[in-house]
Amino acid sequence: MDGMERFAFVMYLNPGCEAEYRRRHDALWPELASLLRDSGISNYSIFLDPKTLHLFGYLERRGDHTMDAMAQHPVMRRWWDHMKDIMRANPDGSPVAEPLQDMFHLP
Repeated sequence: MDGMERFAFVMYLNPGCEAEYRRRHDALWPELASLLRDSGISNYSIFLDPKTLHLFGYLERRGDHTMDAMAQHPVMRRWWDHMKDIMRANPDGSPVAEPLQDMFHLP
């Protein structure tokens, strides 16, 4: 994974929204998938802890990724608007997402 960075974070699902969260991601917009890939993101997964409703996100991103700039992209803004009713969101509509500290990696 030369030139790739591993990145993990936690988000928060609203109670009772598990099935809807899965449904929306199963129907992920092709333009959003393209935006993620074009921004240098790959191997992106999200896992749910059903006891806490915490969503654990993991992705890999190129060293020259433009992940931070996606916040200004209209497709990303539309996705956030689409998702903010089922998860904890910031005032701008973005999901509350807290980076996780890398503690161990077995390459």
